[in-house]
Amino acid sequence: MMTVMTSDRDHIQSIERGFAVLLAFNAERVNPTLSELAAATNLSRPAVRRILLTLQRLGYVHGQDGRWSLTPRVLSIGQHYSASHGVIEAAQPHLIDLVERTQESASLAALDGTEVVYIARVPVRRIMSVNVAVGTRVPAHATSMGRVLLAWAPDQVVDEVVAHGLRAYTARTVTDAAEFRRVLRQVRDDGWAMVAEELEDGLLSAAAPVRDPSGRVVAAVESPASSGRADVDRLRGCVIPTLVKIADRISADLGHRRPGRDGFY
Repeated sequence: MMTVMTSDRDHIQSIERGFAVLLAFNAERVNPTLSELAAATNLSRPAVRRILLTLQRLGYVHGQDGRWSLTPRVLSIGQHYSASHGVIEAAQPHLIDLVERTQESASLAALDGTEVVYIARVPVRRIMSVNVAVGTRVPAHATSMGRVLLAWAPDQVVDEVVAHGLRAYTARTVTDAAEFRRVLRQVRDDGWAMVAEELEDGLLSAAAPVRDPSGRVVAAVESPASSGRADVDRLRGCVIPTLVKIADRISADLGHRRPGRDGFY
């Protein structure tokens, strides 16, 4: 993801506050009051009121009986993202192919700050302990997708993740900064990442990079499994070779060409 550096005078605080209010709506605050939104955003009640009334006029929120809710119009923002990013369209048939080959869900994700965001997903009909959908955010450091994206990210991005803190989600989570950087170097050497029970006990996953025409890693393809259905050896021997081929095919569809035995994919 490209970062554009701006000066303070280019910063529009009212837009930042508007997004802060929109993002304050979540599973715990589905129909919050003005006071609840003010507390969640650290903004004054008058400021939140003006923002809500503006968003209501634009059709993004609805107020009734002192409580507020998002409207379906907010979904159009995500639709515009999908329409403007060719990687999602290019990946969809390959994700379906990956599901058919592995009998596991397949996902496409991008890096956003210290987190990974799911931008496309093809699920299988199976009860999972983690409810994952497009838009779900997970920590980059404890996931195979995040490690793939960080392995080829600029040093300052990795520094930001480390500075944010490598939180332990299970007893297996890598939390030492030096060890984490070593793991990222290994991911670069291997060309893929595998994580075993670092985000959640019993959850395994593998991921591989998707590249744009310039060779820049723009997304990661993931195939997860539970320890009850697979183990590390199966992931390494059966799933990862298929996963890498699928990621390479998505990259090829985006216009990336990597020298191989015959000069291309």
